[in-house]
Amino acid sequence: MPVSLTSRERSHLKARAHALEPVVQVGHAGVTDTVVAEIDRALLAHELVKIRVDAADRVARAQWCEAICSRTGAAEVQRVGKVLALWRPRPDDAPPDGRSR
Repeated sequence: MPVSLTSRERSHLKARAHALEPVVQVGHAGVTDTVVAEIDRALLAHELVKIRVDAADRVARAQWCEAICSRTGAAEVQRVGKVLALWRPRPDDAPPDGRSR
């Protein structure tokens, strides 16, 4: 289940995400299990990440972004063009560097 954000939280996260570079790129193959696993690892390590979604069609890009949010349980902070900013709180038992124990 994706996390919901208040407008104040979303605004704060947008400001934090501004300086970030995309860490994962979704290519022509779309939202595969491998891509979702990589996004999940990035969210576990950083909580707030940017993803580049390279679909030429705007409708397909929106569908891919929705699929990413639902499959990772992350909240969409912002979508500008082909870049999607996602946030998911780190689990309480996860180490801060994102590595598994």
